[in-house]
Amino acid sequence: MSRRGVLDAVVVGAGVVGTAAALGLARQGLQVALVEGREPSSWRHDVPDLRVFAVAPDNIALLERLGVWEAILSARAQPYRNMRVWDAAGGGELVFDADRLGRRELGWIVENGLLIDRLWKAALGAGVELHCPDKLIAREVSEDGRSEVLTLASGERLRARLVVAADGADSPLRQMAGIDAPRHEYGQRGLVGFIRHSRSHQSTCWQRFLPGGPLAFLPFADADDGSPRSSIVWSLPDKDAERLLAVDDDAFLAELARAFDGPLGELTGVSRRAAFPLRRQLAATQLSGRMVLVGDAAHAVHPLAGQGVNLGLRDINALLATLSQSGPRDGARRDDDVGASHRLKRWNRQRRSDAAVSAYAFEAINRVFSNDAVVPTLMRGHLLGLAGRTPSMTRALWRHAAGL
Repeated sequence: MSRRGVLDAVVVGAGVVGTAAALGLARQGLQVALVEGREPSSWRHDVPDLRVFAVAPDNIALLERLGVWEAILSARAQPYRNMRVWDAAGGGELVFDADRLGRRELGWIVENGLLIDRLWKAALGAGVELHCPDKLIAREVSEDGRSEVLTLASGERLRARLVVAADGADSPLRQMAGIDAPRHEYGQRGLVGFIRHSRSHQSTCWQRFLPGGPLAFLPFADADDGSPRSSIVWSLPDKDAERLLAVDDDAFLAELARAFDGPLGELTGVSRRAAFPLRRQLAATQLSGRMVLVGDAAHAVHPLAGQGVNLGLRDINALLATLSQSGPRDGARRDDDVGASHRLKRWNRQRRSDAAVSAYAFEAINRVFSNDAVVPTLMRGHLLGLAGRTPSMTRALWRHAAGL
């Protein structure tokens, strides 16, 4: 058993969402343990992480409350002030502009590795009990039902009033709980890399819909030689992604230039590339007893709207808000059960609904825009243009994406 006896919470998985959960719970004065298979690599300024996120304003506010945003900002984060979305088949353009929306910026582009690095260090500084390297091998409910007991490969047994499963899309905790999570494969991969280009990115996120899937250029910090640089996320059919991973840099840049069609000028260089499978996966519930599923353990969505990590951080934001409603935690009140079912059931209804609506909405958009059928092709650009010409619709779409 843990040296601290019955913990308030155990978080399994130390990605962005899991580490944010551990830190947030510790900031509320709770006794928290974090279980992770391996310590994350230290972030390096000279080796940008290929995986980047467009972090929305509500989650920037969460990172500020957790006390890590300044450390992230001082390392490397790129604001984006505009978003431009258009279809390769023609029609209008949908534009989100920070000035028109009364914002300094619409969000920030941040590397996965940087987020984890700063959250991890802050969690350790906040007194989170670390079990790393270690992994979960069994889960059971205590005889009195007031806690869960997790057995680790090291032989350690952790008892906690609340368990947070942040252990990824193949979540062992979800499987132990018998929660169904149907997976729908899109037959696409998200190809990522960094691209240098001759024109400034103008602090703008650019997204062009193509028959094979959307292509996004996300603004990033300039390269060491001063060249403007962007991160790309290119959704492609599996066979096309495999082919483009295999070609040399010149051939890749030539094909990318044809697909993107020039808003950033000449494409002058590319980093190493990688690709990951795209799928929809939704857990039937995000709650089992005293365990909650968060992040990829609960939901995976298409990346076209950049909402994957934002949904996961919203799981945490909502969980922290739910727990804080029981009263101030200047050191949590020890008679307060953080895993009480009435509290977690409300949280589950809210988060499961948001994840499902988002997942199916992104899938519908991808279906309409990622094909070359005649009717969708004729209509979709005009629909974008209509939305772009309707300020109330533009504002509503942005507010939903921003979590406001």
